[in-house]
Amino acid sequence: MRIAYICADPGVPVFGSKGASVHIQEVVRALRRAGHVVTVYAVRRGNLVPADLTDLPVHITRVNADDAAAREDAQAEASRLLAQQALADGADLVYERYSLFSGALAQLAEAGIPGVLEVNSPLIDEQRQHRELVNEEGAVAALRAQVRAARTTVCVSEPVRRWVHGHVDAPRAVTIPNGVNPDRIRPFPEDPDGVVVAFVGTLKPWHGVADLLRAASLAKESWTLRIIGDGPERDALHAQAEELGLDVDFRGALAPQEIPAALAGSAVGVAPYPDLGGEDEQYFSPLKVLEYLAAGLPVVASAVGQLPRLLDGIGMLVPPSNPAALAAALDALAVAPQLRARRGELGRRRAEKHHSWDAVVAQILTLTEAQHA
Repeated sequence: MRIAYICADPGVPVFGSKGASVHIQEVVRALRRAGHVVTVYAVRRGNLVPADLTDLPVHITRVNADDAAAREDAQAEASRLLAQQALADGADLVYERYSLFSGALAQLAEAGIPGVLEVNSPLIDEQRQHRELVNEEGAVAALRAQVRAARTTVCVSEPVRRWVHGHVDAPRAVTIPNGVNPDRIRPFPEDPDGVVVAFVGTLKPWHGVADLLRAASLAKESWTLRIIGDGPERDALHAQAEELGLDVDFRGALAPQEIPAALAGSAVGVAPYPDLGGEDEQYFSPLKVLEYLAAGLPVVASAVGQLPRLLDGIGMLVPPSNPAALAAALDALAVAPQLRARRGELGRRRAEKHHSWDAVVAQILTLTEAQHA
């Protein structure tokens, strides 16, 4: 099957370092492993191209604008041009990552090409709260058109699905959490010189790295922090670490293909999400935690969102925004190598058996075919 993968979000490069870029690449890999021919249509390419995707056809239509209102119009126009290109190239299915103001899937549906809409977050709310949203009515109208046109709307969590339902009747919306590639990320030996606690993610307030640094300052056992990622809180976190007297291994932003090597030697993976004010605010499906499991790392995480179910029986959960509890859990693992090994082994098995991207994508395509039956 010829599949047109569309991403009209100017904040998400196809070949970038953020989790959204990883998501695109892994879905494309799973589609190609299943035997489909994939062409990507996007507004940002990025330059961190992994070796196994150098042959992936990627068509770029850039979004160029000087202000928020013009950018919104440019996003809508870019999505229209991407859809035109996909139609001209020919496709049997469109798989679109939901982005603000895009109508590409709906445009292609009018031409008879069925589509999957993947919704990863409540983008309208995020844009309004954290950036600038001028034409909210237009953003909602685009979302409604896309959902109504999609054969299947895939939401990464129940809060995201509820958000979609809050804007449009979506009887074909389903919840399918993210996956991981257990072939790309594999277990490795721990550093023999000490217990390394690893964090992977963008340095933004809702990832809780400031709480993690406070937890490290409260530690009663010997372990060190390795922070893999970059973002707007970088300078503040560096300053906080210095103020707390911590020697933190800040690795900065890395290409997705560099993450396995950066995790190597770690003993624990940590996901210290803060309290964001309610269940519907914890709408993420945590790629980092799935990668920790695939790497054979025991995980300490905040008890929010999907994490209690994901880590049931294999992880350690702590209350969000509680550095003392986080420190105590990390201390407990730091002095228990056998427990770390057992939890890591169980996590790896769960990642392989239940959370591979191949299984996630197969489920999505099966549902899409069933909607057609």
